[in-house]
Amino acid sequence: MPKNRLRLGINVDHVATVRNARGGALPDPVRAAHLAIAAGADGITAHLREDRRHIRDADMERLARELSKPLNFEMAATEEMIVLAEKLKPHAACLVPEKREERTTEGGLDVVGQAAPLAPAIARLKAAGCRVSLFIEPDEAPIAMAAELGAPVVELHTGTWCHAVADGHSAKAEAEFQRLAKGAAFAASLGLEVHAGHGLDYDTARKLAAVPDFVEFNIGHFLIGEAIFVGLEATIARMRQAMDEGRTAG
Repeated sequence: MPKNRLRLGINVDHVATVRNARGGALPDPVRAAHLAIAAGADGITAHLREDRRHIRDADMERLARELSKPLNFEMAATEEMIVLAEKLKPHAACLVPEKREERTTEGGLDVVGQAAPLAPAIARLKAAGCRVSLFIEPDEAPIAMAAELGAPVVELHTGTWCHAVADGHSAKAEAEFQRLAKGAAFAASLGLEVHAGHGLDYDTARKLAAVPDFVEFNIGHFLIGEAIFVGLEATIARMRQAMDEGRTAG
């Protein structure tokens, strides 16, 4: 096992997506969270969206009450979500951008343009005992602003890189990988803990794990999709192996 082992957070949103497509109570995302922890996940991520398209309030309440490992509450910086986080007191609150019409989060939070409203939101979440993370692009301006706003953690958006890899655009993929590596190093130099997420699969997670400044990956859609074919336990074990291989090689 690598000395500086990466943490793996599992996002259970899309178990709830399947449930909501049919209605009823199954499959249960909270059961998936328990299974993920038993399989070796270091924490659970869940995004309660404004339109409740997947995770619902009752899911968040159960996750906050039942989990034996940290809960990372992904949320928009709205009054409704802040009040709920103050009530539930999850281990972490990750502030993300949110647009009702998007299929999934399409980029990092505009922390530079939204610094004024974000500052009191971050302060309230920290006062509630939440470890605040900001989901941002891997560039110096938003990273520096995250540090200025007092967020102890940044999660760098890996989606642009992962899409370039998947599309076979090798030059763009390499440029985006270097952008992530430089962003992670800059964030770490400011004393921030550095996470990564969005679009990661076995291969991209293995490659990114070689960058020593990353501490945690949060992965959801890919793992839930793979679990349909081989099961959640096997999928998490293979992801854990890929991340360990990358970290050891790095």
